[in-house]
Amino acid sequence: MPPNRGDRIRTCNFLRHIAKRADVWLGCLSDEPVTDDTYDSLRSLCCQVAIVPVEPRLRWLRAGTSFLTGRTISAGAFSSSRLRHIVSQWAAQTSFDSALCSSSALAPYLQIPELENTPRHVDLIDVDSEKWFDYAKASGLIKRRIFHLEGSRLRKLESGISDWASGITVVSEPEAQIYRSFRSDGPIQSIANGVDVDYFTPEVGSLDGVSTNSSSQSGCVFVGALDYKPNIDGITWFARSVWPQLRRKHSDQTLKIVGREPVAEVLKLSEIDGVEVVGTVPDIRPYLSQAAVAVVPLHIARGVQNKVLEALAMAKAVVASPDPLVGLRVEDGLHLLKAVEVEQWVGCVSRLLEDAELRREIGIAGQAYVTAHHRWEQCLEPLMRFLHLENHPDDGSVVTNTECQILHREIT
Repeated sequence: MPPNRGDRIRTCNFLRHIAKRADVWLGCLSDEPVTDDTYDSLRSLCCQVAIVPVEPRLRWLRAGTSFLTGRTISAGAFSSSRLRHIVSQWAAQTSFDSALCSSSALAPYLQIPELENTPRHVDLIDVDSEKWFDYAKASGLIKRRIFHLEGSRLRKLESGISDWASGITVVSEPEAQIYRSFRSDGPIQSIANGVDVDYFTPEVGSLDGVSTNSSSQSGCVFVGALDYKPNIDGITWFARSVWPQLRRKHSDQTLKIVGREPVAEVLKLSEIDGVEVVGTVPDIRPYLSQAAVAVVPLHIARGVQNKVLEALAMAKAVVASPDPLVGLRVEDGLHLLKAVEVEQWVGCVSRLLEDAELRREIGIAGQAYVTAHHRWEQCLEPLMRFLHLENHPDDGSVVTNTECQILHREIT
C-alpha cells in the first residue's frame, strides 16, 4: 500500500521513524495489488513483512455482517483471521517490547492472548466516532440512523481501548479533547501530522512542459482521495456551487481535481465548464505547483489534513473551510484564507487569482509556518517516549496503519 492517503502517509512515517531504532515486524491488509517496489520498500525497513490480500467485495460483506450483528462496520471491514493468526504466531515466538496499531478498527489485533503482557499502543489518528456523527448530521433520515448507530458503537469501542492500552495517540489536541470528553481518564496524547518539506517544495519542475513559476500559475486545484466521502462531498459542493460564479468572473481559469479512484459522482463534475477531473497521477506536486490557488472546501474533516500541509509546504496560496484547519495554528489572512459561505469562497479565490503578489506573500508565510511547526522529524520526537522506549538508544515496536500491522523488538 503506497502512502497515497492521509492515514497511510502518517503510518509510513511512523514506521520509518521507529525502524531506525527497532527491529520491526509488519503485517498488512491490502485490498489492491501490491507492487514489488512497495514490498521491497517495506522489507528494507522490517525484519518480517506479511501482506494479507483482502478481496474488496468480501471485505464489505464482512463489514455489513459485522454491523448487522451489533458490531461496527469498521471492525468487520478490517477483520482477517489470517492476519490474526500471523500476529499470534509472531507474538508467541518473539518477545516484543511494544505493540502499536493505527486506528480503532485494528485494535482487536492487539487483544490476542499472546500480546496480553506486551505494552500495547493505539494510534487512533482521529476520533472516528465523531466523523460518523458528522456524517449523520449531514445525511437524510435512513443514513442518519445508520451513521449515528455506527458512531455510537465505535465510540464504545474507542472508550474501551483505555481499559487495556498503555497509550493512545491522535493527530491533534482538538481530537484529544474530543476523546477526553467521553473518557477523561484515557492515556491520550497528540502527535501531529508532519510533511516532508524537502519533497514538497516549490521547485519541482514543470507539468507537461509548462513552467511552474509564479507568473505562469493559473486556476485552482483540489487534491485528495476521490473515493472518500468528505472529499467527494466537499469538491462536489465547490464545483457546483462556487466554481460557476468564479468561472463567470475568470473565464480563462480552470479547476483541476486530482486524486486516486474518482467515483462516478466526481467524474461527472467534468461536465461543468472549466472543470477537469484529472484523477490518479503518479505525482501531485506539479499540479499543485502550476495552480494559482489550492482549494480545500471540506465540510467534514477530522484531525490534520495532509492536503493542507502539502500545499502550504509548496508555498501555495490556500483557501480552506474552517474544519480542515482545526488542528493547525494558522492565521486567516496571513498563512492562508478561510471561507465558509459561497460568497466568501468566490471573493477569496478571486482576490488570489487577480493578485499575484498577494499569492506570493501568503504562500511564503504558509511555507514558513509548515517549516517551523510540521516537519515530520519534529512532529515524531514524542513517538519513542509514547512507546516508553526513550531510554534506549536503539528501540523497537509494533506498528499498524488502517490496513497494516507492525510489531517491534528492542535492539540492544
